[in-house]
Amino acid sequence: MSHPALNIIRDEHGALSAMLRSLSMLLAEHRRHGSLPDFSVLRAMLFYVDEFPEQLHHSKETQLLFPKLRERCPQIASVLDRLDREHARGEKAIRDLEHDLLAFEVLGEPRRAAFEQAVDRYIDFYLSHMRIEEEEVLPLALKHLTAADWKELDTAFLANRDPLTGHEPNDLYRPLFSKIVQEAPAPIGLGPALN
Repeated sequence: MSHPALNIIRDEHGALSAMLRSLSMLLAEHRRHGSLPDFSVLRAMLFYVDEFPEQLHHSKETQLLFPKLRERCPQIASVLDRLDREHARGEKAIRDLEHDLLAFEVLGEPRRAAFEQAVDRYIDFYLSHMRIEEEEVLPLALKHLTAADWKELDTAFLANRDPLTGHEPNDLYRPLFSKIVQEAPAPIGLGPALN
């Protein structure tokens, strides 16, 4: 049986992974050429991470998916506790990254390395976090959650409508997604090819 929530979680993980890879590639390319990146594109990319994965995706995992799994699979409680702690730290982590970006933008080259190192740590953290969800949590959810559980999860996750997973952005977010798609490099955008 197909569960829209499961597909949406995986699609949103894919969109976030692509965003993070694009961010890393963009920084690496500018570092290689000794040039400064377009800070407005970097801000848009980080704002996306804050608005969609941090606010919409994580809250549904923490408030809906994880409690259901705790009830049906107590053996995974310690993994879910870790993921919940990581979700709780996520908002501060993105704010710290945005602060590091502002420092790089305002203070220039002396702050490049600190920002790039913070981005690398953030990407490593996030990819590890999503890998645990994909490899440990979602298979147990598929095996142990009930039809009623899936119905509630499907309804909740169908409301996310992340434009990077193929949905039309609403008017509020249209400029953000236009900027990302037009100016960020692949795999997330159509911006200049990086070599």
